[in-house]
Amino acid sequence: MLAMLWRVKSLRLLSPDILLGYMLGQEVSRNCLSLFSHSSPRPAALKRKVSGVRDVSTSCTLCAKVRGSPKKRELSEKKLTCHFVDHRRVKLVAGSGGKGACSFHSEPRKEWGGPDGGNGGDGGNIIIKADRFVKSLAQVVPVYKGEDGKSGGNKNCYGRNGSPTYIRVPLGTLVKEQGTTVVDLSEHGQEYLAVFGGTGGKGNRFFLTNENRAPMTATPGIEGQERVLQLELRTMAHAGLVGFPNAGKSSLLRAISNARPAVAAYPFTTLNPHVGIVKYRDHEQVAVADIPGIIRGAHLNRGLGISFLRHIERCRFLLFVLDLSTPEPWNQLQHLHYELDQYEPGLSQRPQAIIANKMDVLEASEKLETLRSLVTQRVIPVSALTGQNTEELILHLRELYDGYLQGEGCGEGKPTRW
Repeated sequence: MLAMLWRVKSLRLLSPDILLGYMLGQEVSRNCLSLFSHSSPRPAALKRKVSGVRDVSTSCTLCAKVRGSPKKRELSEKKLTCHFVDHRRVKLVAGSGGKGACSFHSEPRKEWGGPDGGNGGDGGNIIIKADRFVKSLAQVVPVYKGEDGKSGGNKNCYGRNGSPTYIRVPLGTLVKEQGTTVVDLSEHGQEYLAVFGGTGGKGNRFFLTNENRAPMTATPGIEGQERVLQLELRTMAHAGLVGFPNAGKSSLLRAISNARPAVAAYPFTTLNPHVGIVKYRDHEQVAVADIPGIIRGAHLNRGLGISFLRHIERCRFLLFVLDLSTPEPWNQLQHLHYELDQYEPGLSQRPQAIIANKMDVLEASEKLETLRSLVTQRVIPVSALTGQNTEELILHLRELYDGYLQGEGCGEGKPTRW
């Protein structure tokens, strides 16, 4: 102890805090030096002698602890597509208004300045906005709370209004309340003001009258509006590929568009709808959606069921994909028509074409002739594996698209362009 006091004798002012810090630094230095072996060279930083209190360090990097937990990174939109979500139930609570202030102005030589309490700010609204860069409802959380308005202050200072909260959803999102459609967000940048923020309270300055020169009344803010809404995503596309599982819809979409859905040599079912863009030389673009495979009884919510049948409602024309490797592919068309009509009457009567896929298998030509003799619609034979006759399909797709534009979206308003 005397040796330590002798080393800091040169200091004019020796406070207990400085002495404690110096002693702690000496003890930490000994502990750090003891960690090194005698054979290994000591670091130059540890060889320095502590000449003053300023050189004392009360921390050791070898013994330091990691403070705080690393922040969890948000998932990118590319990764969120792996967790495709097409419906959400959200509770929206707008911000409450700030309370009004009750105060009186007072300064020297002005004792009766009067009331100067300001009003409170309004609560923040919650707005649902359509964004074409958002692909699913995975980022939508179950509960949203708007920002509250700030309280008023003296000197007639009004409280700040709460900032609006935006919920970004994909194009083609339906906003429903108790099963009733409230709004259809089908255009980029379209907004819907879901809940209103509460109005801010009034300060005592607001209640100043000739009869009441010193009001003591100040009102609190009004609570924000509260609603429970259902968000449903319905794929926005001009054409929809409809067919049973493993009919080759994903492979066909890869062959005619820029989409890259997963395909493999073994049978499996696509779980998420994919949208591909077919580009033409005149810079026109047609969106084609790969609807996941429909099974028998889908209108009864079997399999993927109604979860993906509603994606077909937004398609202006349909492309029925039939698998020619099955014994009787024409029976698939009847079952597909039945499932669509049971879900929504008249859905299977939209402008359509029949695509006979897998022309590269044996006996496909014989089945194609039988299929053409049983149906009245146009049948386009293709092979998604080899790319056979995909040009005819792309040209016929453009004919259906031009007919859709001339009919102005079948009477449903302004045609959708990509």
